[in-house]
Amino acid sequence: MAMIQSSSISVLRSSRHHITAKCSYVSHLLSRRSYFSVHHPYPPPFPPAHEKILSCALDRVPQYGFTEEALKLGSRDAGYLDVSVQLFPRGVFDLINYHLVSQRLALKDGVQFPENTHQGLTSKVRTLVMSRLRANRDIIHQWQGALGHMSLLENIPASLRELNALSDEIWYLAGDTTVDFSWYTKRASLAAVYASSEVFMTTDTSADYAATEEFLSRRLQDARAVGSTVGGLGQYIGFWAGSSVGLARSWGLKV
Repeated sequence: MAMIQSSSISVLRSSRHHITAKCSYVSHLLSRRSYFSVHHPYPPPFPPAHEKILSCALDRVPQYGFTEEALKLGSRDAGYLDVSVQLFPRGVFDLINYHLVSQRLALKDGVQFPENTHQGLTSKVRTLVMSRLRANRDIIHQWQGALGHMSLLENIPASLRELNALSDEIWYLAGDTTVDFSWYTKRASLAAVYASSEVFMTTDTSADYAATEEFLSRRLQDARAVGSTVGGLGQYIGFWAGSSVGLARSWGLKV
């Protein structure tokens, strides 16, 4: 816990020095592009051959899980030799990452809000998060295995980057345009909320994941309450350290 707090303090001290530049950068991009996310891959994130193999392999995941076998069968289904799995140096994690990235990018077209909607920001965030969670429905029985791969030491940095990218994407699509310090706090808290909701969903047997939606609503309410009271740097560090520990534990790490 002390190591996490020390790390958080270092990160946040750095953030304070760069926040003005960050705000200017965000404002600049918003003025130039009709669609914006600092993590939105452009050009498309996967070369055509990789895309074809990984897409076919993902179709095999419901039966075979996130495994080398799914990758091998995906290569065959795509018309490539088994040796083509060597295109993916991270092995199974490349297949998991493909699912994460493709479903994040699908949110832009999958969930759209009418311009004259009176739906609040938190409600939009909840809608987007549930849409992303339900995109796991076909592979949810295999997702605990995926979380195990994501928690491996060599995969944690990439897993956290993608989780942060998803949080950023959701806030943007919900209509959040803030460029002050809350830009960081809201994304950190939503990342923790999403991760815990995703883990909860792996054991949810309710119709259309109603229990997961209730769980998500409670977590968003808690995060909103924390966000409304975080007025100082010290309070934020405490919240982020606690969220980091919870996130690590949800991935099976001994923290």
